[in-house]
Amino acid sequence: MWWIYALLSALFASLTAIFAKVGVSGVNSDLATAIRTIIILIMAWGIVFFRGEGKGLQHLSKFSLIFLILSGMATGLSWIFYFKALQMGKVSQVAPVDKLSVALTIILSVVFLNEALTIKTAIGAVLIIAGTLILIF
Repeated sequence: MWWIYALLSALFASLTAIFAKVGVSGVNSDLATAIRTIIILIMAWGIVFFRGEGKGLQHLSKFSLIFLILSGMATGLSWIFYFKALQMGKVSQVAPVDKLSVALTIILSVVFLNEALTIKTAIGAVLIIAGTLILIF
């Protein structure tokens, strides 16, 4: 079932790039990011409250909270740079380069999370990196 959610994520990430490229035209990229963030904030909290999951806040450990905050900060920085890149470049180049994050995540998961690196995963990461370099140069 996870792969259905992953495919939906890819679909909406693709739509995000297309909509953002159109929306960022003539708009400061930081302002565009802030507007997008407000919408995401409303949607996320709306889902949490609609599903009655707000009770989970009191059970968050300090450890989890710290890493969720760090994740949020990384997401914010990613979006800021992504919107700036979209404003300056072609979406057909920016979006695939942004997906270099897949290969970087594979590497970081091995280094920091001690996840096993299979030959299949390594080849996939190398191909992503090669494809990114082809798009850049």
